[in-house]
Amino acid sequence: MLTQRAFGRIFYRSASRGLGSSAKLLNSTETHFEDDNQETHFGFQTIKASEKGQKVYSVFENVATNYDKMNDAMSMGVHRIWKDIFMCRLGPTANTNLLDMAGGTGDIAFRFLNYVKNENIEKSCHVTVSDINENMLEVGKTRSKALNHDPTLISWERADGENLHFKDESFNAYTIAFGIRNCTHVDKVLQEAYRVLQPGGRFLCMEFSQVENEVARWLYDQYSFQVIPVMGHLLAGQWQAYQYLVESIRKFPDQETFKTMIEEAGFRQVTYENLSLGVVAIHSGFKL
Repeated sequence: MLTQRAFGRIFYRSASRGLGSSAKLLNSTETHFEDDNQETHFGFQTIKASEKGQKVYSVFENVATNYDKMNDAMSMGVHRIWKDIFMCRLGPTANTNLLDMAGGTGDIAFRFLNYVKNENIEKSCHVTVSDINENMLEVGKTRSKALNHDPTLISWERADGENLHFKDESFNAYTIAFGIRNCTHVDKVLQEAYRVLQPGGRFLCMEFSQVENEVARWLYDQYSFQVIPVMGHLLAGQWQAYQYLVESIRKFPDQETFKTMIEEAGFRQVTYENLSLGVVAIHSGFKL
């Protein structure tokens, strides 16, 4: 006996043969409705998927002005080394057109501009910094002006990583650093990254990951849960935001699982590299 859900799917499949785009719209609406009613995580909390975007937006809206200061404090400056390594792994060449997703305050984009300047290829390169949070973008724009960046080499776009407004095959490189774990549907972010990349394009993601050594993991957990939220409260007046930060790291897939997700999005030659015993991992893939 058919369940109501099964009957509905058969109906939509049958209708799509005769109704074309109208049936596709119904299918899309059904999928969107199901997505919104699915549960997901916000740190260790379980919430509706439709609620996560606004909650994450509020977190970064509140921490935007202290974001860079807190990164320095939490990592004792090591995040700068991680980001330098990340840009070296990207290794931009002439005519690189980069989309830096969740790029907010500009850390990755500025390293890109410095790299292509040092290689004397800056005039043929461009970076688009994209973030869903306007406050983060404003911080980045202010920093960029202070650094006297050539505005023809860098642009700023507010966009949702799960539903980008850029055309297919618009970029030949895509980076996302410490941003993808905050997205509600990581698979959709990966699919969109694949869509906007040109054939041969490079996907590079840096994200907090899982420490494999048991002793190191215990020490890391103690620091994360006992120190970072307190630091967030003292330096930025934001305990809950940094409690979410450490919880979100623990909910993100481990290195191998995330590698598989990238492959399922269509990327090939997918690899990863652990930094600082796996506190951070850089995942790489190509659209071939």
